[in-house]
Amino acid sequence: MGENAFGPGRGQLPDAPTDWPGPGPIDLVAQDLPHASSSTEWWYVHAHLRLRDDRQVALFASFFRILSGEDERTRAPIHAHSLTWALSDLESERYLFDSRVDESAPRHGLEKIRRGQGSRDPRIQRAMREVLERGKVPAPDQFFDGPVLVGRKRLDLDFGGNRFWKLDDGRYRLELQDGPEGTGCDLTFRPGCAAVRHGEDGVVKGRAREDMFYYFVPRCEVSGSVRLDGRRVAVRAGSGWYDHEFGGHSMLDGPTPDPGHQPLPQAVANDDMAWNWVALQLGDGSQLSAYTMEDLAGKAPTDARAVLVEADGTVRRFAEVVLEPDPGSWTSSRSFNRYPVGWSLVIPGADIEVRVEASFADQEFVTLISKPAFWEGRCEVQGRRGDRAVAGVGYLERSGYFSTDTLDSFFKSVSREVRRSIRKVLPIQRPTYAALRDLVGSEERDHYMEGVDHDQIVEGYLKPIREITDRGGKAWRSYAALACCDIVGGDSRKYVQWLAMPELMHVGSLIVDDVQDRSEWRRGGPTCHLVYGEALAINSGTAAYFIGQKLLVDPELTNAERVRIYDLYFEALRAGHAGQALDLQGPADAVPGAVETGRTDFLEQRVLAIHRLKTAAPAAALARMGAVAGGGSEAQIEGLGTYFESLGLAFQIIDDVLNLRGFKGRLKERGEDIRQGKVTLPVVKGLQVLSPDDRAWLAEVLASCPEEQEVIDEVIERLEEVGAIDDCVEQAEALVEDAWRALDPLVDDSLAKVMLRAFGWYVLQRHY
Repeated sequence: MGENAFGPGRGQLPDAPTDWPGPGPIDLVAQDLPHASSSTEWWYVHAHLRLRDDRQVALFASFFRILSGEDERTRAPIHAHSLTWALSDLESERYLFDSRVDESAPRHGLEKIRRGQGSRDPRIQRAMREVLERGKVPAPDQFFDGPVLVGRKRLDLDFGGNRFWKLDDGRYRLELQDGPEGTGCDLTFRPGCAAVRHGEDGVVKGRAREDMFYYFVPRCEVSGSVRLDGRRVAVRAGSGWYDHEFGGHSMLDGPTPDPGHQPLPQAVANDDMAWNWVALQLGDGSQLSAYTMEDLAGKAPTDARAVLVEADGTVRRFAEVVLEPDPGSWTSSRSFNRYPVGWSLVIPGADIEVRVEASFADQEFVTLISKPAFWEGRCEVQGRRGDRAVAGVGYLERSGYFSTDTLDSFFKSVSREVRRSIRKVLPIQRPTYAALRDLVGSEERDHYMEGVDHDQIVEGYLKPIREITDRGGKAWRSYAALACCDIVGGDSRKYVQWLAMPELMHVGSLIVDDVQDRSEWRRGGPTCHLVYGEALAINSGTAAYFIGQKLLVDPELTNAERVRIYDLYFEALRAGHAGQALDLQGPADAVPGAVETGRTDFLEQRVLAIHRLKTAAPAAALARMGAVAGGGSEAQIEGLGTYFESLGLAFQIIDDVLNLRGFKGRLKERGEDIRQGKVTLPVVKGLQVLSPDDRAWLAEVLASCPEEQEVIDEVIERLEEVGAIDDCVEQAEALVEDAWRALDPLVDDSLAKVMLRAFGWYVLQRHY
């Protein structure tokens, strides 16, 4: 491990570093130590534990060490360190995770952004850069509470008071502290078998020479205690797993200026690699580990390996591995990424075929370390080995497969989950009696269902709403409540049913608005009243408001919080209906005065009042509801409400702009507002700067509701020439930025806050 870390290979590759294991048994005394040749290294354990109070929990921990540079004076290597660990409480289905990084993390995060790594969305990158440039990291990541110490002569890792070290008798000790909700542990792992090489005789090959060496001890007896909810509970019985992986090296090209100085290993950045990994402990005494790796850029698998360790210690290796996810999936309410929760593992050479099922779905680990989340959790195993049934427990990790790393894909996923949530609330395919009863009355009012024709309820009450919700929408209103819960330190997972509530509120208004406006097209299809008739459409649209109220019930809310949330809900409905009343009448009566004088302040206030009441006020109410549920302070609740009010106003201003400049995919016809004679903000801005004759001309054209596209195009061109449309964009930008400056100091930096910041720019830059 000394100065000559690189040289003629003693490992499994011709040019492998000399501090990699040679042929034969792995010397854990030497190989458990940190490796000078490695740019990436981690030590990992997991455990399946039955506690003295008979609860079952599982736990994993990973200690990371990443080469980040060298000291300019001494040329000694400098490393960055991080720790990820999580406890899965099987009884309560809670996943309590903790992510810690050292103080160099902001600098390394900025370097990754400069290299084009991380999110592919420039707005998310920009929002992340704002946090990192302040020398901070967004929660749930946190800085270590103390220094990081790495032993050189024996395995001894102390990452800010969280420790993993080796005892004199060969056992491993793990101490974790200060985790979420009073979690921690003090566990000892006693190896029960020799270390085993994974991959190709120990080597996991990378795509660009970022090869790793990987060994593991799959059979450990675990003892000690776990701290859960602030109470320490002894372990009655436990089994565990230890593995260690290091490498990721690539020699620097070119001559070394100082012949006596050994070049440092250099990490090879590869953001396109993804993998699935399982570690199973089976009831017949055997252990099985398998992984599949994929190059997402090339959309091709790169490696697949399995190692079976028999009960007697015999090791069998297999290159033919089938590890396939089920078609069904679970979607996180934090990242809105989808994860498989059931897997099929087939190893033909071992005649093994098992099902790997998540003990519970929500075992997502949110962290910047893995852009920005991965799934790693406890699983149950059942299947066959030959002609014998086999069962067991295991851990599964899925990393790198992230489908929501742009805001477009993120909101598509949100929209998909909103529709799924609506389907649960409004079932139209073989709905149960209880589901219909709860939509009509309640369990206490069961007699309300006497004489009710179930088919009529579905056809005339539920289907008109589903006609519009099933077509999908922008879903940002549904996102508002959950995001604001997380931003103030709450847990949006407790309120995932709220996804349907804002959509029901919004769709109810759309259905009724379309009747009032005599609209014929909504969300890519005929309006609800054209499909079901005006009477049923009005009734179902109105009912959607009251169905949404059913989703607000939550036993964890205090009575005061519940009353406040109810008040905010109905505040949103009152404001929205007031705005619709103003919109139906329109501000046209104020146009003659603006045409005559060129003074448009009053007219602009009238237009903005409609936008504020119809869109901004409901969005603000939803944001406040989320912040109340999340336990936010009064300043946070009002700050988030004000920010979403500004976003709602900006959203509608940009909608006015896009109506003239054109929506992506021709979602609406360009200039539709001109055709309908609507007085929108670009028109108001135009009346402010046009000459008296042009003001009169513009008012006359609008009043005529022109059908000719050339006339509409002339209006748009004139508004562009005088900068009226650009003025609207600038006003929307100022609204969002001013509100953000007020909100920023009120809420801690977090991934939810990063997404909200990026969402503000998304509203301003959207094209549909």
